Order: sequence, then C-alpha cells, then structure tokens
Amino acid sequence: MNLHAIKTVLVLGANSDVAKEAILLYLEKGYHVIAASRSTGDIASFMKARNVADQQLTICYFDATAFSGHAEFYAGLPAKPHIVVYAAGFQVTNEQALVDWEGSYRMINVHYAGALSILNLIITDKENDHLERIIGLSSLSGVRGRKSNFVYGSTKAAFTQYLAGLRQYLFSRKIIVNVIIAGYIRSKMTAGLDLPEYLLMEPSFIAQKIVNAGNRFAIVPGAKWKIIYQVLKYMPEKLAARLP
Repeated sequence: MNLHAIKTVLVLGANSDVAKEAILLYLEKGYHVIAASRSTGDIASFMKARNVADQQLTICYFDATAFSGHAEFYAGLPAKPHIVVYAAGFQVTNEQALVDWEGSYRMINVHYAGALSILNLIITDKENDHLERIIGLSSLSGVRGRKSNFVYGSTKAAFTQYLAGLRQYLFSRKIIVNVIIAGYIRSKMTAGLDLPEYLLMEPSFIAQKIVNAGNRFAIVPGAKWKIIYQVLKYMPEKLAARLP
C-alpha cells in the first residue's frame, strides 16, 4: 500500500477502549491508521478478532511518558499524519493520588506532559504540510475542581487549556483542534468505580464524536452531559463547594 496516497490518522494511546473504537471507524472511512501504544499485543489481538486487514493498520510502540524517545518515534513513522488523536489515559483515585506521588506524577505525564512532548514535535514539523486536525480526549473532570477528583481533574484541565491555545496557534495554518470533553465512559479505566449507570456512555459513542468532529473546539458528548457541563462551568462557588 502506498501510504502517501491515502490519508493517515495517528492515534496515540491507541489501546484505550475509546481509541480502539475510533480506529475501527477511521478504517471504515478508508484511512490508514497508525495505532501507537505501549500495549501493541492487545491492539493486535483486538484488530485480528475484528478481521482488520494488515495493510490498513500499522501498530507501533509508544509510551507517552518516555519523553526522550518521542522524537525518534515520530521520525520513524511510516507516514506523516493528516489527523492526530491523543487518547492516552491513566487514573488513580484522589485518595491515592494525595499520598502516592508516583500515581499523581504519572497522571501529569500521561495527560499533560506527554501530550505536549509529542504534539509539539508534530506541529513544528515543517515537512508535514498536510496536517489538518488534532483531537484530544479530555474530561468533564477538568471543567471544575471537585474534592473527589481534583488531582486527576487538574491534569485534564491543563490538557484542555493547552489544546485551546494550540487551536489559536494553528488557526492561520487552517489546522483544526478539537477537544472531546467526556463524562463517565464504560471502560476498563472506570471498571472499579461506583458510577451511576444512567450516566455511563459507551466507548463507541465517544468514538463517533471523535471521528465526526467538526469545527467546534469543545465537543461534549451526550445530552445529559451537555447540561452537566454547563452547570459545572457556571455554578457559583458556594454551591460548587458542596459537590462530592
């Protein structure tokens, strides 16, 4: 396959439940997908079970926290991306994060520092003149600080603000930047959490929002979560302090 003849999507953090569903949708649309993750074997097994043709997909190793290797990783890609999706994620509970610096530090590196490291390399690559879109998977946890998850939420808030500035920075180059501000997703990362069933969204639903992202910067999937997003954003501090 001539990878330079078709559009390429680079998915960073490709083993997340949402990312894998997004990969399937991109493949259906005829893109070549580079699935980058530490868990290359898991991705290969997932794609084999769904009869994905090898020539449509490239699987490669990527560690968001291994900053020193990001330049080599990007230089070694089989094709420069038209679209980049950053979906890497990691979470520990707030209680654990407060007493376990390693857990907090990893969330910072996966959600924020790692994103900056690789995305800065991509956007400053003068040889890639066909980059058209960057999409980041963030969270409603980053909209307002809450006592139950403010450590995790702060890393997502930082990522969202980076993407907001990046959108302005790339405006003159006509490169679109989107952020998916998602609520609770039924996934392996939330499997052990006590979450209300009626608010859980399926990974495939979030993936559709990623693949069909338009020009709007902030995309909040789900009607209920759109309301929650607005409430969180504009709620007076006295009321916000009472949130769990």
